[in-house]
Amino acid sequence: MEKINAMYFSPTGTTQKIVSGLAGKILENAGGQTAVNIIDFTLPGVRKETVSFTAEDLVVIGVPVYAGRVPNILLKYMNSITGNGALAVAVVLYGNRDYDDALIELKDILELNGFKVIAGGAFIGEHSISKILAKNRPDEKDMAVINDFASKIYAKITTGNNLQSVMVKGNKPYRKYYMPIDEHGMPVDFRKFVPKTSSDCMDCKLCPSICPVGSINYEDVSKLDGICIKCGACVKNCPNEAKYFDDKDFLRHKHELEVEFAERKEPELFL
Repeated sequence: MEKINAMYFSPTGTTQKIVSGLAGKILENAGGQTAVNIIDFTLPGVRKETVSFTAEDLVVIGVPVYAGRVPNILLKYMNSITGNGALAVAVVLYGNRDYDDALIELKDILELNGFKVIAGGAFIGEHSISKILAKNRPDEKDMAVINDFASKIYAKITTGNNLQSVMVKGNKPYRKYYMPIDEHGMPVDFRKFVPKTSSDCMDCKLCPSICPVGSINYEDVSKLDGICIKCGACVKNCPNEAKYFDDKDFLRHKHELEVEFAERKEPELFL
């Protein structure tokens, strides 16, 4: 294990916090003198470049859960990463509803591309469309779990006797992408919702610079040139809170999530 890498897609910083924390603690356990190698593939420009590892690498790789799965906008990029026998820790982060089949899907992607997945975890972060659901998570309790998990991963690697592929929770074939329903019980196509921009916008150009799919028009930030994945980056990072959603089905689903899934869930670890 010559190099420890933290690799993540993290529009609002929650997945980054988990992945970087875990990789950093593993390095600390190893007594490493060099920094963790960071590969942040949140912005679209980064995903144009392929990445390759070697059998001497450990890669902690994390993605948020969208509709119970690995975000489909990432699949092309994820399948361009080459493991070449590198050890991997698969991490998914969800907004306190459920991670469904995201973790097993991420594990499968990594193994098909030459990684040996020796550990996995499903963690909780503040939901991308809410400031209430799993508010301020990952928190101190979550990071304490991360510290303990890192120690166990390091112990597993150093013993070297049990580095088989880890078993994680999930279904095969994977579930279909999760879809909310409207007041009549009919499925709602969440893809149609797009953020609005209020008159509080000061045209600081932050939102187009952080949009992970490059869809916000730079000249007119109230316009979209592509899809919206409801990642929360523009809404949660706007300094004037000028970005928002107001569609009734969107707000209804947001409220349902905040009520139905208010009870705190804890990380699930697989080693």
